[in-house]
Amino acid sequence: MAKKGENRERITLQCTECKSENYRTEKNKKNTTDRLEMNKFCKKCGKTTTHKEKK
Repeated sequence: MAKKGENRERITLQCTECKSENYRTEKNKKNTTDRLEMNKFCKKCGKTTTHKEKK
């Protein structure tokens, strides 16, 4: 039986406009090899912006 969370990696999402780090989440590094990109609400900007995975 596989261990829980073996392929999961903790990542930080950063706003593309103001560069603030707003969200932390997990992704499966085997299934999603490229960087994650989502539309999320940024509290600092006050609007919905694109958030990309930080290095």
